[in-house]
Amino acid sequence: MGTAHVQFQVLGPVEITKGICPITPRPAKIRSLLALLCVKSGTVVPRDFIINALWSGNPPRTARTALQVYVSKLRKHLEAHAGLAARLVSRPPGYVLELETSELDLLAFELQVSLAKSTAAAGRTNEALEYWRTACDLWRGPALADLRGLPAFENFARHLDEKRIDALEQRIAMELQLGRHAGIISELRGLVAEYPLWEDVHSQLMLSLYRSGRVSESLHTYHKVRDALVRELGLEPGARIKRLHQSILVRDPDLDAAPALSRAG
Repeated sequence: MGTAHVQFQVLGPVEITKGICPITPRPAKIRSLLALLCVKSGTVVPRDFIINALWSGNPPRTARTALQVYVSKLRKHLEAHAGLAARLVSRPPGYVLELETSELDLLAFELQVSLAKSTAAAGRTNEALEYWRTACDLWRGPALADLRGLPAFENFARHLDEKRIDALEQRIAMELQLGRHAGIISELRGLVAEYPLWEDVHSQLMLSLYRSGRVSESLHTYHKVRDALVRELGLEPGARIKRLHQSILVRDPDLDAAPALSRAG
């Protein structure tokens, strides 16, 4: 029998799995250290940077000694559960966690995004869409979901979430480009519930509903996001979604689904 694959995950709660078995360290400081090294995988993370993140900018005098203890404990955990202690390397001025693309969901996500962009640029639309789908499917929820109460990790998580949002927008835009609006309405409804102020995804839901013959629902989606923006931010919707709303009101033929692109590639 082959050795079970070890997977490090930060696109959701921080986890390590071996095969189907979770092997994530439980202590919060060690899990936080693991998350930081995963997010910066392949890059030397300075000790002072780690200390600032782990103690939210207010470290104790013993922080450097405590960090050495946490690194030692994380190495022992990786060795005991996965035989991977050698991946956590001390290298001036700090530490680096060396992981393969297949071992870390963030690296796998970035690879799929790169492949999606390159195949789309080459005109292989259906192939690009599959890469976008694979990239989006790697997410299990908000990035670093279990560490977002810590200021530094909240910032890291928001940066990662922006990558997720961009990938979702790109993938859904390609679904619409291929005339697959009906099949994404349910997903879009979930996204507007999760991100009630995200105008672009509301626009995509409006267009999908309109192309599916559900004009009143499309217009209701606009009014819902407008109400949320005015209530929460005191702002009117942006020019792009306003133009889409007006185009729906006059049933602009340019909104109709474009002919399906070539299925080659």
